[in-house]
Amino acid sequence: MSLSEEDEDIEINVDSFTYESDEEELQTLLPKEVALLLKIETLKQEIRELEEQEQSKALESSAACLEDAEINLEEYEAPKWCIPIKANVMDFEWDRLASECQFDVIIMDPPWQLASNTPTRGVAITYHQLPDVCIEELPIEKLQTNGFIFIWVINNKYVKAFDLMEKWGYSYVDDITWVKQTVNRRMAKGHGYYLQHAKETCLVGRKGRDPAGCQHNVMSDVIFSERRGQSQKPEELYEMVEALVPNGKYLEIFGRKNNLRDYWVTIGNEL
Repeated sequence: MSLSEEDEDIEINVDSFTYESDEEELQTLLPKEVALLLKIETLKQEIRELEEQEQSKALESSAACLEDAEINLEEYEAPKWCIPIKANVMDFEWDRLASECQFDVIIMDPPWQLASNTPTRGVAITYHQLPDVCIEELPIEKLQTNGFIFIWVINNKYVKAFDLMEKWGYSYVDDITWVKQTVNRRMAKGHGYYLQHAKETCLVGRKGRDPAGCQHNVMSDVIFSERRGQSQKPEELYEMVEALVPNGKYLEIFGRKNNLRDYWVTIGNEL
């Protein structure tokens, strides 16, 4: 049986309708495909970021382990022109030193005694602490006629540090903030009682007149520097001191071997 012309027209119209339906469905699926591709790319990016974070944590963990490790004396080489004096600062012959030299700049990082001898929150104390009364007895006033003192402080010792400055004959003139960084230049957050600590503060006092050759307006009062060994302070501080008083006479008290520096006298019981 042959189709009439009318039947042929109907058949053609059906094919056309089927084609148009497929086209509409394709147009509907394309945006979904694009959305899925974008979602896949987002997930890939998140995976990459997670991998980078894990790698960063591993590096920071390794750095923390290195930071807590003590320097091997057999491998350590002190700077050629440094003057290390291994001694107990509590019974050191300060009068003899004072008679031989008056210093332009004194740096001290007192082993402040914390509220508890067995601190929690992950704080590890690997050095002997001194009560405030012992630190007060140091005859700092004998070591300097004119010059500056730099005192590292912890949060609950600010008032005591200002009292010490007054007792030893200094006036507070400035302070320095050290923002600690990790090996990959991120902020190195430590443990604190209320807040996490990522900085240390060094108070600056002046006694008498400015020492000879003193320079003003040098460097910045904020140091961004990597956290290194136990109690090791940033080199930028020493550079700042040497820029403030070029070719001066420098003394560090409570020093450690990892802070020894050329042309500095360093006194401590861990040298």
